[in-house]
Formats: sequence, C-alpha cells, structure tokens
Amino acid sequence: MLVILMDEQILSPACVCQTCLLADQSGQPRWRQGKLGCGHAVRKLTPQQPEQYECEMGFRIANVE
Repeated sequence: MLVILMDEQILSPACVCQTCLLADQSGQPRWRQGKLGCGHAVRKLTPQQPEQYECEMGFRIANVE
C-alpha cells in the first residue's frame, strides 16, 4: 500500500495525487512493477524502513506492506 508521509501525518495518495498531472487516470501514483513512475527512489537509512520515493511534486511516498 502506498502512503504519503508528511511531518506529522500519513495521507492516502488519493488525497494528494488526484490533482497531479503525473498521476494515472484514476488519480493514483504511477506505480508499475514495484517502482514509482512519477518519482525517484530515496535511499533507506535502515534496512527496516519501507521503500521510499520522492515524487516530482516533492512529496515523500512509502510502500508499506
């Protein structure tokens, strides 16, 4: 499940991505084959952290299982 990480909040991508020009037709991040197509991977600080990405709009997105 993809979530958007803010300073003190965790948001659903539907709250943010639906107005993004890079989102897919359903207003979700472009998630394909385990990679974010509308952003880039961010290096994890610890192996326990989930995969994190930074979208083109500057939001931090995590893949939480």
